[in-house]
Amino acid sequence: MRVEVCLPSGSCFLAELGEESQVRELKRRAQQHFRCGFLRLLRPGSPGCCDSGTLDVRQSLSQAGLRDGDMVQAVVQTIQVAATGRAFALHVKAGKAASWGDPACGGDAPDLAQVLQIQSTAGAFAAILASGDVVTWGDSLNGGDCSEVQDQLKRVAHIQATQHAFAAIRDDGTVVTWGQPKFGGDSSQVQEQLTRVKHIQANQYAFAAILHDGHVVTWGGLNFGGDSSQVQGKLTYVQQIQATYSAFAAIREDGEVVTWGNRLTGGDGSHVQEQLTHVWRVQATRHAFAAIREDGSVVSWGNPFCGGDSREVQEQLMHVVSIHASPMGFVAVSNNGTVAWGEAKQGELPGQVRPQVQQIQSTEGAFAAILASGDVVTWGIPSSGGDCSHVQDQLKRVAHIQATQHAFAAIRDDGTVVTWGQPKFGGDSSHVQDQLTRVRHIQANQHAFVAIQDDGRVVAWGNPDWGGDCRDILDELDCL
Repeated sequence: MRVEVCLPSGSCFLAELGEESQVRELKRRAQQHFRCGFLRLLRPGSPGCCDSGTLDVRQSLSQAGLRDGDMVQAVVQTIQVAATGRAFALHVKAGKAASWGDPACGGDAPDLAQVLQIQSTAGAFAAILASGDVVTWGDSLNGGDCSEVQDQLKRVAHIQATQHAFAAIRDDGTVVTWGQPKFGGDSSQVQEQLTRVKHIQANQYAFAAILHDGHVVTWGGLNFGGDSSQVQGKLTYVQQIQATYSAFAAIREDGEVVTWGNRLTGGDGSHVQEQLTHVWRVQATRHAFAAIREDGSVVSWGNPFCGGDSREVQEQLMHVVSIHASPMGFVAVSNNGTVAWGEAKQGELPGQVRPQVQQIQSTEGAFAAILASGDVVTWGIPSSGGDCSHVQDQLKRVAHIQATQHAFAAIRDDGTVVTWGQPKFGGDSSHVQDQLTRVRHIQANQHAFVAIQDDGRVVAWGNPDWGGDCRDILDELDCL
């Protein structure tokens, strides 16, 4: 049987298959030919506006009603991946979803369709459907149970999350919250103020909502940013908010920065307040902030061991264009090269390669930098990925790097993948190495990696119980 598969662009592919071959094989061949990831194949003559017009990949071509010479339309689907600490959830835009990993942390998703967005806490997922309704699963203590507010979760446009609670913005600008009350799951004390909400920022334990008029409303852990009463008068004309684990920093329209939350993790910027003007960007580590001013200078505050004290390198922090943050330190890129402080300074980049840095990624205790040549340089704690010597000769023409807590995964420009760091955190991909070809995207949780190939195939490695093994749901992934 000959079946032609065509994209909306007019590009077509002719497949020859037996009539008892599965639609799954037709889809796979089309994805391999077009190299465009997940495809949805539509029945001949179907408008493609609903799932009923989609061919079932589990059926044979004859069962699906296909005949020799038929033309099948293919729709390219956007893939999105979300992660809790121990599970992954993958969905296609306005399509189905699947999850794997620890069931207690969201690894066992319900049957979902028309999924627009998935957000995660430390142990649960929340999905927005095309209808505007919300479905949750995973650890009930971390937001996996929304039954108490289910009737309010209508016309939801966006969801944000702390480690233990969710906050949903509805299309009328109101907010619905659930999860652990003391960490943002209970917004009852500020509910009347949560109208015309434009954006919500979260740290690990609290939420901060920016209203349309630039005012800010906070709730959650009182000592961790959920109480902004001491600076409320300054929280006007706010443009953006950045967060450490337990503090917030807001940039106002005039470039002034306002801080609140845990004083030990960046919530108190009073000792540098005079310098926190004309700021255009703020970055955060686990417990410290760094602000770039319009003149390219940098101001930092918070826990010194996490980058809150940059005095030793202050003279080098001039003409800075960007700052990269790890959980424990900062790396600033300037016109003159790269400067590190906090724990990032351990095993600091050699001076001769600093001007060549293109991208920086980090684990809990190490950094990996992609140079202009495509080579990779690492530094920091060796067991957390700071030592890549055993794969150094493979780290050529690297395009992107992703990280778990203690391992790195690099995608090369030919789509192959190189890994290093602690094996149980994804640093050893040898058992799936032959599958790691033509990779387009890699996502990570704390303990595992998942790679998406250009033909839509999914490969996972790392801790098998916490997302590093997706073999049991490959059939389900084919049905997305």
